[in-house]
This record gives sequence, structure tokens and C-alpha cells, in this order.
Amino acid sequence: MKVQADLSTLSTRRAVKQDLPRLLELIADDDLGKNREGVGSDDPCYSDAFDRIDKDDNQFLMVGVMDGKIIAMLQLTFIPGLSRKGATRAMIESVRVDSYLRGQGIGHWIIEQAIQVARERACTLVQLTSDKKRIQAHRFYGSMGFTASHEGFKLQL
Repeated sequence: MKVQADLSTLSTRRAVKQDLPRLLELIADDDLGKNREGVGSDDPCYSDAFDRIDKDDNQFLMVGVMDGKIIAMLQLTFIPGLSRKGATRAMIESVRVDSYLRGQGIGHWIIEQAIQVARERACTLVQLTSDKKRIQAHRFYGSMGFTASHEGFKLQL
């Protein structure tokens, strides 16, 4: 059932450990995630990962909240570097919006919130990756001004 979102009522905050079950639901709420994540899992790998993220000053696990419920999330990583005159980059990963609210501007809104945090942290570049199978997401990111400027590579270990 689709619910109409009032973007003026949305807020963001840093995720807390008690949010973990909901975050796993959001991560698994798509075609790619549902086959690789353990929704509702008590596997300690998720708790351990959350702890590592939470303790790292260069990580910000952001949640979007509407009416007291987490409806969106993303992970923002700050990467200090030598290139670009010692610039710090912000990397956006794991962007998720609850399926019943998609298509209402919430993805755009939470990415804008992440960009604002990146500006506050004096980042000079925001980048993100997206699975090649997510064609709609690529169009969405392009509509926000992101350009597909690089080819990414991964090595499974």
C-alpha cells in the first residue's frame, strides 16, 4: 500500500544499534538485497559490522525518519586523500528507501541531506557506486547531477 509522504516532516539522524533490525529490512527490500542479506538475522556479523561503523569517525550511518519510523537510510564515508590537493571525499553507499514510499522524492531528500553533511565536513567531492543492474537508480543519480565518470571494479575476497 502506497502512503503519501510529507517531506516537510522528515528528519535524519545517526543510526543507533537498536535500529539494526530495521536497517537490515531496508537493505533486503530490493531484488539484489533479498538474495544476499539475512533479514531479521541474529548473525553476529551484522552487529559486529554496526559496531565497527559506529566507532569510526569517518563513517555516518544516516537514517531518514517519518512519524517516528525509519523509512530510509544510507552510509556516508569520509575518505581523506592526497589527490586533488589533499581533498576529502564523501562516498555514499547503501541508499535505501522503504518500498511503499519510493517515487516520492525521499531518495533525493536523503541524498541531499548527505551532501549537506559532506559540505559541513569540508569534502570537495561526493561520489557513489551503484550496481550495474540498477538502471533506474543510475537515471535517478544522473537527475541529481552525478555523472558516470569512472568505471568501478571489485574483487571478491
